[in-house]
Amino acid sequence: MRLSSLRVRILAVFAIVALISAVAASGIAYWLTRNAVLQRAQDSVIKEFRDGLGRVSANLPADPTREQLDAAALQLKSTSFGYQVVLVGKDDLISAPSDGEFTLDDVPEDLRRVVNTTDDQLKYHMYFKRVNIDGQPYLICGTKVVASAPGQADGPTGYMFQSLRAEQTDLTSLARYLTTGAVLALGAAAVLALVGARHVLRPVRRLGDAARQLGAGKLDTRLDVRGSDELADLARTFNDAAEKLERSVTELRALEASSRRFVADVSHELRTPLAAMTAVSELLEEEADSLGEQGAPAARLVVAEIDRLATLVEDLMEVSRFDAGTAALVLDDVDIADLVTACLDARAWMDAVDLRSARGIIARVDARRLDVMVSNLVGNALRHGGSPVTVEIRREPRTHVPGMLAVEGTEDLVIDVSDTGPGIPEEVLPHVFDRFYKADSSRARSEGSGLGLSIVMENARIHGGTASASNVPGGGAMFSLRLPLVPPADDEMDAGSDTSLRLGGAP
Repeated sequence: MRLSSLRVRILAVFAIVALISAVAASGIAYWLTRNAVLQRAQDSVIKEFRDGLGRVSANLPADPTREQLDAAALQLKSTSFGYQVVLVGKDDLISAPSDGEFTLDDVPEDLRRVVNTTDDQLKYHMYFKRVNIDGQPYLICGTKVVASAPGQADGPTGYMFQSLRAEQTDLTSLARYLTTGAVLALGAAAVLALVGARHVLRPVRRLGDAARQLGAGKLDTRLDVRGSDELADLARTFNDAAEKLERSVTELRALEASSRRFVADVSHELRTPLAAMTAVSELLEEEADSLGEQGAPAARLVVAEIDRLATLVEDLMEVSRFDAGTAALVLDDVDIADLVTACLDARAWMDAVDLRSARGIIARVDARRLDVMVSNLVGNALRHGGSPVTVEIRREPRTHVPGMLAVEGTEDLVIDVSDTGPGIPEEVLPHVFDRFYKADSSRARSEGSGLGLSIVMENARIHGGTASASNVPGGGAMFSLRLPLVPPADDEMDAGSDTSLRLGGAP
C-alpha cells in the first residue's frame, strides 16, 4: 500500500480526527473528574478540620502548655479522615504528636506567611495548598483561631496534612481507562475508515479499470451507474466521454481506411497508364536529340517527370502496404558489405561514395528492403548534402535505443550515411522522417517523392530497428540505420506487429 494512495490518506484523516477527538474528550473528562474529586475531598476534610479545631480551641486556656497542645492535636487526629495535625501556640510553642509524620517545617513558607497575616480581612480565612512530599500528594490546610469577642486571646494556629493518595490512585485508574477508551476509539475509527475507503474507492477503482481498458483500445467499455451522488455523476460523465470517443474513433478509422483504399486504388490504377507512359518516355529519350532545339528540352522534361511520377507511385504503393500492415519481410542471411556495394554500383554512385566496411558482417535482413533503405539515404545525402558521402558499416552491442528493446548480449547492424553539406536545421531534425515534410515550406516541389525517408523508417521498424538523423560537428548531416542482426521473429522482439514475415525465397 503506497503512502500516497487515496486509501492511506482517508485512513490517516479518519485516524487523526478520531485521535484528536478522543484525546480532547478524554482530556476534558479527566480534567473535570479530577477537579470534582479533589474539590469534594478537600471540602469535606477542610470542613471537618475547621469544626474540630473550633471544638478543641474552646477547651484550651489562653496560654496553653505543650502537653495541652499535644492533647488537642491528638483529639483533632482522632477522626475518620486520618489527617496529621501541627498546632502552634503562643511564643511559637509547637505541638506535634510524637507519632506524627510532619512538623512545621513541612508547611510551605508561603502558606505559613498568609496564615499568619495581620490583615484583618485575611486573618479569618482558612488556606490550603496541594503539594508533593516525598513523592506523595498531600493537602495542607492552615488557619488561625481568632478570638470571638473583644478582650479574648486568639487561639492556636493549626495546620492539617491530608494524604491524597487514594484520590491519586482513582485518578490514575481513570486516566488508564480513558487512554484505553481513546485507543479503542482510534481502532474503531480505523475500521470505519477502511470500510468507508472501500466504499468510496470501489467506484474509483472501477473507473480506473475502465479507463485502462479504454486506453487499451476497448472503446465499448462502459460503467454501471449506481445512485445519484458525485461518483455516479462521474461514471455518467465517463460513459458520455467514452461514447463520444468511440464514435469519433470509428469515424476516423473509417476515414483513414477510405483514404488508404483511395491511395492504394489510385496508385494501382496509375500503374497501367504509367507503364505505357514509361515506354513512350524511353522512346522520347532516344529520339530527343532529333527533335530540335525546342523539342529536345521538352522531351527530356517529360521523361524526367514520368520517372518522378513512377517513383512517386511506387513509393505510394509501398506506403499503402505499410499502412495496411501487409508489408512482408523476406529474410535471408546477407553479407552487408556486398549488398551495399551492389546497391551503390547499380546506381553508379561508387565514385561519389566512400564505403567503409569490414568484411564478414552477416545479418538476416530483407535484401530488397535494405537496398531501398541504403539507396534512399545515400540518394538523399547526394542531393541535399553533396559529395563526398561516407557510408560506414559496423556492428555494435545493443544499448538503450529508443524504439528498440534492450536485450543483453544482442548485437546490431549499424549503417551511418554522412555528407559534407550544410547540415539539417535543428527545428527540422524531429520531422525529417515525416511524410512529404519539406524543410523549406516555400519549396513546392522536390526532386524526390517526399516519401523516401519515411519509407526508410518504416522498413527499419518492420525489421525491429530504427533510424535517426543528426548533425556532424564541423558540418554535414548523418543518418544512422540500426537493425538487429537477428530478425524480430527469431528473438521475439516484435511479437505484436501486424507486418507479415517470410523466411527465404524471392520477394
